[in-house]
Amino acid sequence: MEPQNTSTVTNFQLLGFQKLLEWQTLLFVIFLLIYCLTITGNVIIITVVSQDQRLHSPMYMFLQHLSFLEVWYTSTTVPLLLANLLSWGQAISFSACMAQLYFFVFLGATECFLLAVMAYDRYLAICSPLRYPFLMHRELCTRLVAVSWWTGIGTGFLPSLMISRLDFCGPNEINHFFCDLPPLMQLSCSSVYITEVTIFILSIAVLCICFFLTLGSYVFIMSSVLRIPSTSGRRKTFSTCGSHLAVVTVYYGTMISMYVHPSPHLLPEVNKIISVFYTVVTPLLNPVIYSLRNKDFKEAVRKVMRRKCGIYGVRAKGSSFIR
Repeated sequence: MEPQNTSTVTNFQLLGFQKLLEWQTLLFVIFLLIYCLTITGNVIIITVVSQDQRLHSPMYMFLQHLSFLEVWYTSTTVPLLLANLLSWGQAISFSACMAQLYFFVFLGATECFLLAVMAYDRYLAICSPLRYPFLMHRELCTRLVAVSWWTGIGTGFLPSLMISRLDFCGPNEINHFFCDLPPLMQLSCSSVYITEVTIFILSIAVLCICFFLTLGSYVFIMSSVLRIPSTSGRRKTFSTCGSHLAVVTVYYGTMISMYVHPSPHLLPEVNKIISVFYTVVTPLLNPVIYSLRNKDFKEAVRKVMRRKCGIYGVRAKGSSFIR
């Protein structure tokens, strides 16, 4: 007969940054500011891409999905982090903890797939510009986006299911600011060997494969850029691709250092600092790097703003005329 789950813990206590008690208020202000900027930047991208016909291209379609994902990805962890900083320790039920873990893994995996797809899109656009409209047609874009989302949804189930079936007999204090895989496995009072090996293999499959596909695309892009005769053209493309690659490297590098190892080996405080990069920092950098530095996108933002201001101006004049 299959053994039953004998967990006695019904809720967890997230310790957060309790070793930095004197910095709690400052950290709250910083993280709140970053969170607001992240949500605002990504919502602007979603809105502008939706309303400007010139941005209805594969690159901006992928970017719109990435921005939509980032809103939910950062909202999975940061609001709880902010509450933790205000209350110096946040209680979370077992079911809520498992739900947070699932959405964190699901959205994180989906972002990996989307970043790989976006790098491949840029590779086709720069290395095969004449064939690009035929290779990256709308139907293929839709399929790539759908595969990214559905694969992410599926990826989130296995780790969450395996963690939820572990026994937690106490203590119930998670030395982290959200329900992450390593600290949860450290709290379990049952054997976690199979869970560790499974998550290790899954992390390699998702993180390493996506990272090397992304890195390979940028290597081909860079080699193609070197053949551009114009110095200014080379400089502009290198600047753009270099920024993209820097953000991608930070995201994948921190994620790989956390999850691609057979067993947890980092100190809890180091875990938290690394986690801040891929849960708080990169969701803020993505809209800045991928769009707000883009000339076409900035022109589209100005166009949408003028249109909105014009509508409000007409309404204001109409109201005054009626009165």
